[in-house]
Amino acid sequence: MDHRTPPGNIAPHIPADAYRRAEATGQPVVIVVHDPVPGGIPWRRALVPFAIAGAAVAGGWGLVAALCFLLDAAAHTATVIASVAGPIGIGGVTLRLARNKTT
Repeated sequence: MDHRTPPGNIAPHIPADAYRRAEATGQPVVIVVHDPVPGGIPWRRALVPFAIAGAAVAGGWGLVAALCFLLDAAAHTATVIASVAGPIGIGGVTLRLARNKTT
């Protein structure tokens, strides 16, 4: 006698007498599993690309904002240094980097 066990986790759902009768006579056991197909779009599959794109856009805007802040700070620093340094002369040519506030 060929001993076969029912497949997977669905063995408790087959009545024992039906299984033994099918095993004794050699008839196949037909197992019907109702697997409802979920309707609509699988949201995780649709939202992950949008989340990645949103994170990339937010990172890009953050990078632009940081660059603007650094350029603004560099411009202010250059202005302060130029105003403190006064005129710079090289070989008789004098270059004034910033205007005095009094004139």
